[in-house]
Amino acid sequence: ANYCMMASAQIDVPIDTSIEYPLIVQYCGVCSLPIEYCEFGPNLDKCRSWLEDNVPDMFERIMSGALEAGSSGKADDKKRQHRGGRGQAKKEKQVEKRICLSRAPRGKKKFTTVISGLSTYSIDVKDASKCFGQKFATGCSLIGKDELQIQGDVKDE
Repeated sequence: ANYCMMASAQIDVPIDTSIEYPLIVQYCGVCSLPIEYCEFGPNLDKCRSWLEDNVPDMFERIMSGALEAGSSGKADDKKRQHRGGRGQAKKEKQVEKRICLSRAPRGKKKFTTVISGLSTYSIDVKDASKCFGQKFATGCSLIGKDELQIQGDVKDE
């Protein structure tokens, strides 16, 4: 028997002399998978008809293997998950329109002002952040989806 010595692992691996290299792989014209894997693709029926028309010898070999395994097209359809339908339309919840200003401590004598609820009035939070930062000459950043944090206590202004 012929053996191949792998350099990295130093393991003797027997070489199969019945296989001719390089391997030639045929691909399906429908799903673009190798023909042996068409049964796992999305369009099994279209792949079968394409195989029957274009590669009849491979079609017979695959179909004989499928019959021996006992799988049929109807059983495969039952196993597959089908999605569809329209789902029910979700009703938008009526959110209370309210802007909340609060002062949060940041240290011993330092505070930040937190503004939330601007998006209920369709105000772009990113633009508001820039505007507040310029108006109060401080840093203003986004916290989460609907909250702004302004450096300093600017609640009264």
